[in-house]
Amino acid sequence: MSGRLKNKVAIVTGGASGLGRQSAIRMVEEGALVCVTDINKEHGEGTAAMLGERGFFMAHDVSDEAAWKHVIDTVLRRFGKLNVLVNCAGVGLENDSIADCDDQVWNAVMDVNLHGTFLGCRLAVEPIRRAGGGSIINLSSVLGLRGGSDTLAYCASKGAVRLLTKSVAVHCATKKTNVRCNSIHPGYMLTNMVRDYAEYFSQDEALALTALHPIGRMGDSDDIAHMVVYLASDESTFVTGAEMVVDGGYTAG
Repeated sequence: MSGRLKNKVAIVTGGASGLGRQSAIRMVEEGALVCVTDINKEHGEGTAAMLGERGFFMAHDVSDEAAWKHVIDTVLRRFGKLNVLVNCAGVGLENDSIADCDDQVWNAVMDVNLHGTFLGCRLAVEPIRRAGGGSIINLSSVLGLRGGSDTLAYCASKGAVRLLTKSVAVHCATKKTNVRCNSIHPGYMLTNMVRDYAEYFSQDEALALTALHPIGRMGDSDDIAHMVVYLASDESTFVTGAEMVVDGGYTAG
């Protein structure tokens, strides 16, 4: 442990698996105290067990404002402050093109990906300011930068997260809160969400998905976790309102 996040207190949503779990693990390794939240209690508690005495789990629906207040109040009572929020909870659903996306799919995706991120930002700014400043890190996507034919609500939600992030960043900087806000835009990562879709792919389709990334592979959770650690650390104190694209060159061409 190099202590890049020594004495920092963080909340990581969507921490039961994938990018959230690995981000929490790397943050603890760098000295942070971490509250992991998710709707999946079993897997969330599994993450907390990996974190040891420096982490704990709370069941948390990010679309519920009361649940957000409970999580933040609990963290403040337990650790006395909040320095970092990682809004990692996200969903992608089937039947998500302009031809077949109905209100149920649209609302379900927006509730988690956009409304959940909005609530987290809104409720975390003040406690982070009181702690002397810190970092809000919002997980967007390369599909928040470009369109996908079968990911209508997902693209719309992640594109909105991109500009929500910039608005929060400018507001916080203008008000001298010392709260930074940045978005991370992963390419296709080998997480459970992608694996769930991948089981329907042919071998050619899987190869085509990999080929979208000029670097020659899909990403893994550590590719994002390392960026989360950087943005959570004092190494990034001049970085706010930025789009941190971690996509193996997918959007470069």
